[in-house]
Amino acid sequence: MIAPVTPASGDAYIALLGRSTWALVNAYHAVLREKGLRPKRVIIVTEEPYAQDASIAAEAIGVISEGYGFGPAIGTDILPEADFVGAGQTIRSLAGDLIRQGFDVAIDITSGRKVTVAGALIAVSVVGLDIRHIYYLAMKSTDDVAKPYMMIPHQIQQIRDIMEDAGARS
Repeated sequence: MIAPVTPASGDAYIALLGRSTWALVNAYHAVLREKGLRPKRVIIVTEEPYAQDASIAAEAIGVISEGYGFGPAIGTDILPEADFVGAGQTIRSLAGDLIRQGFDVAIDITSGRKVTVAGALIAVSVVGLDIRHIYYLAMKSTDDVAKPYMMIPHQIQQIRDIMEDAGARS
């Protein structure tokens, strides 16, 4: 017997925070503006050395969301530094819980450090989680981009959905 599918209760957005708070905040802004996502839940996942920046990112996400007329529940999850396996397990568990709650899950890898991004993507792939979007804000230049999204020339930036891009090629 096939288990009934839980209807999606909305979108959840997992943002990986590394060295650049601006990268996380600008990618989120780009996703709202360019992709139309309006997540009900946002979880910022970062490593211990960047934990203090998570509260700044959470505040910015709240302000940007408010500007688009909604207010997601925002949380943070702090990981040990450079723990590839632990990062993967944490993000897999978090994404799996959100999916079981009926959310469509998006992961933003723009600001994440390689160890966290690789751990997350391998872990969710190995167990076959239905991640709907994997976002990355691509920049043609990193000169003078530590400022708000709308102040960066649009011709040097593009929000990419790796899941969408991969589907278009299969």
